[in-house]
Amino acid sequence: MSTHIKLGCIADDFTGATDLANNLVRAGMRVVQTIGVPQGPLDTDADAVVVALKSRTIPTVEAVAQSLDALRWLQSQGTRQIYFKYCSTFDSTPAGNIGPVTEALMDAMDCGFTIATPAFPDNKRTVFKGYLFAGDVLLNESGMQNHPLTPMADPNLVRVLQSQTKRKVGLIDYATVAQGETAIRARIAALKAEGVGIAIVDAVSNADLLRMGPALADMPLVTAGSGVAIALPGNFGLAPTSQAAALPATGGLQAVVSGSCSVATNAQVAHFIATGRPSLALDPLRIAAGENVAAEALAWAKGHIASGPVLVYSTAEPAAIKAIQGRLGVEQAGAMVEQAIASIAHGLVEMGVRQLVVAGGETSGACVQALGIAQLRIGGQIDPGVPWCHAASPVAPQGLHFTLKSGNFGTEDFFTKAFTVLNA
Repeated sequence: MSTHIKLGCIADDFTGATDLANNLVRAGMRVVQTIGVPQGPLDTDADAVVVALKSRTIPTVEAVAQSLDALRWLQSQGTRQIYFKYCSTFDSTPAGNIGPVTEALMDAMDCGFTIATPAFPDNKRTVFKGYLFAGDVLLNESGMQNHPLTPMADPNLVRVLQSQTKRKVGLIDYATVAQGETAIRARIAALKAEGVGIAIVDAVSNADLLRMGPALADMPLVTAGSGVAIALPGNFGLAPTSQAAALPATGGLQAVVSGSCSVATNAQVAHFIATGRPSLALDPLRIAAGENVAAEALAWAKGHIASGPVLVYSTAEPAAIKAIQGRLGVEQAGAMVEQAIASIAHGLVEMGVRQLVVAGGETSGACVQALGIAQLRIGGQIDPGVPWCHAASPVAPQGLHFTLKSGNFGTEDFFTKAFTVLNA
């Protein structure tokens, strides 16, 4: 089927992709999310397509190549505007990949100016005077300074992005945003005249994002977290509709797998355990030693899963993570745990799980790939930025419901609430 894509999105991880798709669906867009770059046209019509990559922490050259491949496919489908989506915590390695990918897209599109803002007020991510806040504290005081792969020690986004890009980085501050479209456009014109190529934009509320939206209507490339997505469908004449989030009926067993070590996920794991539900912690050192931890976890799950959701997790406190990384190396430790959890997720679906919660961006990518999922439908929201999804898998040809939760998102009771929301 020929598609006429209004908004083409490139997301740098899988949870971020569903986060973005969720906001677009809530704002009235029919959204298809693909896992990786499709090999041909979609077989269904859509207002927006979100191409989910796993490019946040890979080598910069690879991240750029994958992003440009996604851009070419989206352009071949007649996409009217491109949206590069990164995390609301703007986390990245010192070399990128946010800056390098943004510049590569700008070069490929012959785009002289774009904006950058990870603001997502619904999840308490706000930008003020160019500084990123997580809740009531600066980003570097929020726990993100301890992230195992992309620690963030500097909350000044102008400074962070400038260190990753050759283009001059400027700021559109809250006072300008508060005045609306005309003032924002005037500020953009002034920044262009000063030689600025990318501008961080302040936003402390959804009202700021909605004021920002009309000023971005004719911008070929937008880069942001998922927050700005609430303001873009209106530029295409679309309005919210409940039909956009409809998914097939639910059934099957329930499970949670978690590879995130964020503060939010640590609390969610603790809450699940406190409810008395079955939970099993994975030992990364045993995984590294070559022990068949996945098989043991599946055997354990088989004895508990009939009575309700089970949790298999590798979540740990920062000190424990650093100790493991010291023995195995940062990348090796992360990759081994991701693959073990992905193997467990695959086995759980073979066991009959059809309602699956996955926590952690890198973990979600590994699990989706292990399940062979290529495209998915976006359903209703559990918490801001986290929707239920539905997709077919070679292991579950009739489909399964799953949610891919960013490590930093969700309320403390998310792991239990998710199933209540789905089956309401």
